Amino acid sequence: MFEWSEEHEMVRQAMRQFVEKEIKPHLEQLEHGDEPPYEILRKLYRTFGMDAMAKASFEKRLSGQPRDTGADGEADGEGGRGGSNPAFMMIPIIEICHYCPGMVTAMGVSVGLTAAAIMSRGTEAQKRRWALDLLTLDKIGAWAITEPGSGSDAFGSMKSTARRDGDEYVLNGSKTFITNGPYADTVVFICKLDEGNDAKDRKVLNFVLDRGMPGFEQSKPLRKMGLHSSPTGELFLSDVRVGRDRLIGETEETPARSGAKDTFSMERTGVAAMALGIIEQCLSLSVAYAKDRVQFGRPIGEFQLIQLKLAKMEVGRMNVQNLVFRQIEMAAAGRPMGFAEASACKLYSAQTCMEVALEAVQLFGGNGYMAEFRVEQLARDAKVFQIYAGTDEIQISQIARTLLATP
Repeated sequence: MFEWSEEHEMVRQAMRQFVEKEIKPHLEQLEHGDEPPYEILRKLYRTFGMDAMAKASFEKRLSGQPRDTGADGEADGEGGRGGSNPAFMMIPIIEICHYCPGMVTAMGVSVGLTAAAIMSRGTEAQKRRWALDLLTLDKIGAWAITEPGSGSDAFGSMKSTARRDGDEYVLNGSKTFITNGPYADTVVFICKLDEGNDAKDRKVLNFVLDRGMPGFEQSKPLRKMGLHSSPTGELFLSDVRVGRDRLIGETEETPARSGAKDTFSMERTGVAAMALGIIEQCLSLSVAYAKDRVQFGRPIGEFQLIQLKLAKMEVGRMNVQNLVFRQIEMAAAGRPMGFAEASACKLYSAQTCMEVALEAVQLFGGNGYMAEFRVEQLARDAKVFQIYAGTDEIQISQIARTLLATP
């Protein structure tokens, strides 16, 4: 049975001190979009040596050396992301999400999804050219698949194209809802190869783009309901010319569809730790408020309906924490979650997080609706878990299809 160790608790306390000192003073600027999160994230990496660990892990992976194991016998992070074991990768996510979930999304898309797309399918030259700087946060990355008319039907409705022109490709299309899009230095752009054939039969290709390329435009941050500390934008490509060196794997035969599926699976499993951070904070704030808030001559925590809310929040916290523990145990055993299991993990974590956050707002009453009280922001931030990386409905469909296909 997994549980947090004394060493984990020490890391948790150090991370809480960092959050108190470096993140909480900037919450208002981050929440209103006045301050991008990247310099704070880079300071986080420097403070805890995460940049150095990522670089060391990257070099070992490319040289073929075995990666280090921690005291638990757990290998360092998959994809060269560093960290001595999976638990230590989860703790910063959980702690930062107590206050600023968007910051974790911005970090995860850059060092996780974008870097992973290059590390899993790219050539060694491409990994050195682009992935290392992403893994250390020296540069910011974006993974661009969603289009204005596609939504959940990412591949079926994809209109962005690559057309061969001699030894080069000409890229056209647009993407939306792209995390880090306005500020990304490096973008993995997913499109279809236009050979004059039917769109549904076209190959899917991944290209790596750099900020400032001719014909490549990045929008200003979009205004949205929550997760304001995670800049989201649109990308526009008009006759962007690229060489084969920017095609991930430098071959059209790279299985881009399965690579995207792996990326979605990674993104979905990451929701559990983020959800746990929001749930823990909502519960902590609610317990304190229930003790202090007096109505009808006594603290509201003495009323059974309030007690029911707190009890249900705690049950949700325990269940989502157990999902996080399961991920840690599976990673330690070298067994990644299957696609349907990752979908189930995301579905439950997202729904539970939203339920807990809304119960916290309800418990706070009118105060819960005010921006002065943190539960208002956490409730807005929680909603996106039921939408990005595939909506709840998509997760349900994936789980059901897997069950029906099982003999």
